[in-house]
Amino acid sequence: MTTAPSAPRPPVRGAASMTSVASRTSGPSAPSMASVSLPGPRAPLAPGALAARAAPAGAAGPAAASALAARGTPLGRADVEAAAARIAGRVRRTPLLPGLPAPGLHRTGRGLLLKAEHLQYSGSFKLRGAANAVLALGARRMVTGSSGNHGIALARLARALGAEVTVVLAGGAHPAKIAVIKALGGLTVRVPGGVAERDARARELAEETGAVLIPSSDHELVVAGQGTVGLEILAEAPDTETVYVPTGGGGLLAGVCLAAYGHPVRVVGVEPAGTPRYARSLAAGHPVRLAPGDSVADGLRGQQPGVVPYPVIRDRVDDLIAVSDAEILAAAALLRRRGVEAEPSGAVALAGAIRAGRGSGAGTCVAVVSGGNTKAALMAAAAAAPPSRTHCTT
Repeated sequence: MTTAPSAPRPPVRGAASMTSVASRTSGPSAPSMASVSLPGPRAPLAPGALAARAAPAGAAGPAAASALAARGTPLGRADVEAAAARIAGRVRRTPLLPGLPAPGLHRTGRGLLLKAEHLQYSGSFKLRGAANAVLALGARRMVTGSSGNHGIALARLARALGAEVTVVLAGGAHPAKIAVIKALGGLTVRVPGGVAERDARARELAEETGAVLIPSSDHELVVAGQGTVGLEILAEAPDTETVYVPTGGGGLLAGVCLAAYGHPVRVVGVEPAGTPRYARSLAAGHPVRLAPGDSVADGLRGQQPGVVPYPVIRDRVDDLIAVSDAEILAAAALLRRRGVEAEPSGAVALAGAIRAGRGSGAGTCVAVVSGGNTKAALMAAAAAAPPSRTHCTT
């Protein structure tokens, strides 16, 4: 099945020219960078044929990555729609929660809404992309590299389907997330280094064992699955002016960009200030790799843009905002006071909305609360899921 071309994007309502990323990176922990202006009008993506191919991606080398970044991606909005149909029985259609008052947010109308992906079955949006890939590929043995939430999602799916998954984790992975992966029956492998080393080892294991590699974000089926977050937002609140999306590997941001084609909504990615991989890459005009960075948002520590997400984001995102750890923790605390238990990574989009919302005008905005795997939630999940197979940790 070949997807239909996406309609050209109408002009954004009341939008000025693209803002400078440098203007969004103030604060004590923000890295120094030159002024970064995003490109002008967005061209529609090329039509996709993903539903027919269902071919895994993510193992491409530097040459392939450069070629794909130059020519664009075959993904289209219809791939997201196909993903929504495929995963309907496996994921929760999460609600849009009423907005909350916060310092710096001065909006009228419906104000700021929260897309409650912390209420997803696996505790994060990662279940969407994982389910789309696993179901489309019919995978029985899988390997992935993960900071935790993608591994939890795959382990949950593998348990339900009677499949096997091995999750490679870097040194900074949260111990409580590792415990949940094991409790769900996943095999774990620990490696020193950062996200790049983790993903390299996952590729090696897939090649050595013949398992299917399902990266946490850099995979066409994963990106399409994550895009169902955007479809749900725009279906429930079609008047949305801006969507704020937490950005690590870029799978969720790229997916929302795909879902937003043909709709005059602004899509804004929010990165931790210590790892602004997409802002740096768009400034350079090509994907760049950063040194391993640290952030309280443990799920957003990627070192470079994904081969699959990068051209989608380049061709559709409206702005990128960098937020400090202090802003992330403040946003998480604000959510907790409102009864929303979000992990730090899940509060990043709200932190970006607060930063961008200072002095903003009217209009409905949505911040994606991408995950709720706090320590307490993870401990409860591990206790509720007794192990079903022997675990291997190296």
